[in-house]
This record gives sequence, C-alpha cells and structure tokens, in this order.
Amino acid sequence: MEQAYFHIESLSPLYEAVQTASIFPDSKYFTDCVPKRRAGEILAAYETAQKQPGFDLKTFVETYFEPPKNPDTGYSPDNKSIGEHLNALWDVLTRKPDTRGGTLIPLPRPYIVPGGRFREIYYWDSYFTMLGLQVSGRVDIIQNMADNFAYLADTLGFIPNGNRTYYLGRSQPPFFAAMVSLLAEEKGPDIWRQYRPQLEKEYHFWMRGEQQVSTEHPAHRRVLRMPGGEILNRYWDDNDTPRPEAFIEDVHTARQSENPPAVTYRHIRAAAESGWDFSSRWFADGQNMATIQTTDLIPVDLNCLLYFLEISLSEAYELSGDTAWAGYYHHKAQQRRLAILKYGWNEAAGFFSDYHHTGQKQSEQLTLAGVFPLFFNIAAAEQARKVAETVERKFLFPGGLATTLHRTGQQWDAPNGWAPLQWIAYKGIKNYGFHELAAKVRRAWMQHCEKVYAETGKMMEKYNVMELNLPAGGGEYPNQDGFGWTNGVYLKFISEQ
Repeated sequence: MEQAYFHIESLSPLYEAVQTASIFPDSKYFTDCVPKRRAGEILAAYETAQKQPGFDLKTFVETYFEPPKNPDTGYSPDNKSIGEHLNALWDVLTRKPDTRGGTLIPLPRPYIVPGGRFREIYYWDSYFTMLGLQVSGRVDIIQNMADNFAYLADTLGFIPNGNRTYYLGRSQPPFFAAMVSLLAEEKGPDIWRQYRPQLEKEYHFWMRGEQQVSTEHPAHRRVLRMPGGEILNRYWDDNDTPRPEAFIEDVHTARQSENPPAVTYRHIRAAAESGWDFSSRWFADGQNMATIQTTDLIPVDLNCLLYFLEISLSEAYELSGDTAWAGYYHHKAQQRRLAILKYGWNEAAGFFSDYHHTGQKQSEQLTLAGVFPLFFNIAAAEQARKVAETVERKFLFPGGLATTLHRTGQQWDAPNGWAPLQWIAYKGIKNYGFHELAAKVRRAWMQHCEKVYAETGKMMEKYNVMELNLPAGGGEYPNQDGFGWTNGVYLKFISEQ
C-alpha cells in the first residue's frame, strides 16, 4: 500500500507551468526540489503572485522551494590510479537514509547513487554497482542496498524505477533476484530464504493480470498471452501522462506522434521502465521517437530476467523444504524458457530479438538485448555460437560493444556503449565457451574507460565505442560522470583477469 508521499503533480497547475517554461536547464531539477510549505499554500500563493506585475516564475520557485542538493565532498581523483579512484568513490556516492522530503522516498539504510543528476537509487543500475562493491569487499553496502529494495517491495508491493514518487507507476528490469544471488555468494544459501517473500512480491507484481488474459483479451498490464497460449511479459507503466521529470520532452513527442497522446505517453513510460530510454529498439520506423511502440513488444531481456526470478523462487522454496512450490516455479521457468526460444530466436539473423505481439512477428531490430539468453543459459549451444558470431561481426568496435546498429541520436543507440550490456554480453558469451571473444569485449571496454579516465579523471555513464575521440551523446540530458554501474563493471572486469 502506497504511503502518503508527496507527489509533484499535486502542485498542478504550477508544476506544468514550471516544466513548460523550461526555466531550469534540466527538467528533473524542479521535480527534485523540496517544497517549503504545503502544496495548497504554495498554490494559493502562486495564484495571487502570478497576477502581479513583473511576476517572475523562477524567483517564485526559488522562494517556495529548496533546490536539490549534490553533496560537496571535496573529493578529487588527482594522482589516483583508476582502481584507487573507484574504491574511494564508493564513499563519495553513498547516501545516508534521507528524510528531507519532497518527491524522495526515504529508505532505511545507506545506498549508492549513480552520480551526476541522479540523486537517488536506480533499480537495475544497482545490480551492476554491486558487482564492483563485491570486488571492493564492500559486502556491507551490498547488504544495505538489498535491504532497501526488500523494504520497497514490502512497502509498495514492487520495486520502483527509483526512490522518487514520480517513479511509482513503473519498475525497471527486475534484477533483484540477481542481487540476492550475488549476496548469497558472499553470505551463503540461507540468503535465498531470507529474501524469498520480497522475491515473491516482485514476481506477483510482474505477473499481475495473468488470470485475466485470454485469446480475446491477450494483454493486461505487463502480462501477455501469446498465440500458442504461453504467458510472457512486456514493459508497462500504470500512468498514461507525461513523465513529471521530462514533462516538456514528452509533450513535444506526443505532438509529433500520430497516436493519441495517452498512448504515446504510455509507450514512453514503458520504455523508461525498460531502462533503455530511449532507443530505436522501441520505434516502429527504427528512427523516430514519435513512432514509439514499446508496449507492443515482448522484450527478450525482460523475459530472461523473469525466467531467472522463477528459477530463484524455485531454489528458495527448495531450500525451505517446500517441494510443491519449488516444483511450481520450476515448471513456470521451463515454460518461459521454451517460449523465449520459440518467440525470441531469429534464425535468419542468428540472434535473439524482441517479438511484436500485435503484429505477431519478430522485431527486425538487432540489439544487445539479444545476449540475455546467453547470460542466463537459456540458449542452445548452436544458437549461442551464432549469437557470438553476430556480436563480433556487427556489435564489437574499438571501444566495446555498441548498443544497437542504428544511429538515431538516442542515447541507447549506436555509437554508444553502456557498462551493463558489456558485462551481460561478456558473461553470456563466456558461459558458452567463447573465451577469446569475451576477452576482446572486456579488453576493448576497459581500455576505452582507461583512456577517458586518463583524459578527464572521470568515469562516464556511457561511452562512444565507435569514435574513441568523441564523447557519447544523445538523450534528454548531457553525459553524466560518476558513475555507479560503470565503476562496478570496470572493477568486476579487473577481477576477471
């Protein structure tokens, strides 16, 4: 049950006026401000003030809101090796439990933020951050972060995109089971029993509506009934309005789209739940944001993650001696595995891809989401061989793996590469014995990170893997430095030597 949190939408019409006026360089800035008074008092003051001669909207906001704060740590990477820098950076990126108010959802334990404009936790980022924390021996922080996600599952019934109220309509790629697996490596198998209730809540969130779908009504929220009767999942958001943290950007996209605004907003929000915001992967024409169609697609990565969640729940029940429920989840996992192979494998391309459920056809887009079946050991050996060949031939560049094969100006497209996908691809192809290719991926990515660090003293959110002298770009905001998951994956790669 959602608690009585502050929602930025309660400040309507002030909220829309601020976001439309673009008085701050980043749309996320205002949504992270902390109101100094109750929403009703601020709105009453706004109603009066805006009618006065010389009214200045930015001055009004600065009067009635505290700006979002980034801690001034005085930290500098001067003269530190990249490894020393990353180990020191964990404390810089750690935030203590915060009750400051505004849109922030307080958490009970300390946590790691990505850095830059991202002042809160992010769900799937945290798994890749944890990989580095494990290498650094910071099991205490891994435990704290797992406990925070368990708290969110208990409090909200699911794990949101991040601990902000404007994220409460959606989650992110469900890596919680992978986090528990990581913690179990450090603390033993009893961890599975400890977090089983929250793993189950996570599963029920993604599967809500399974009983409602039918041949006549195949889709409900995140659940879809496939043509053969199988159950698979898609990304979704419970809201169909502009994202508060990107209000004007979403309104602009909706105006360009041929779809009704509410449909476009839902597709945009669902893409945000995917973590790939934004990518040609979600575009009907492969190029333009206005053709976004996220909820029409069955994402291969999402269903691989849910397969692992089902396997994890089966293991957790097995450890508890409950063979009936262990068998139930094992059966669910095997059904999903067969469905992923049936609908996700593109024989002509030699790769896994998303499935367009409304068009009942495979997406023609090849993206690094296609390596997830290797990461979770779902692919057959011959399929893995073909995937590895395609990865080397089409995705591997001097700086690492490109996210997609399309250049659109979106941040989850070529020429950009992202740390989490480097790790997923590396580990996936290594799982099937392609060690030489895995080493190439690892080496290219690490050398590129090292080059940029030597030039800037920073680890970046994303990198241009094709043109090594150019920075990554695209998206709704500038490239960020920090950066949680880049740090984590780099450290994990070091440990793979």
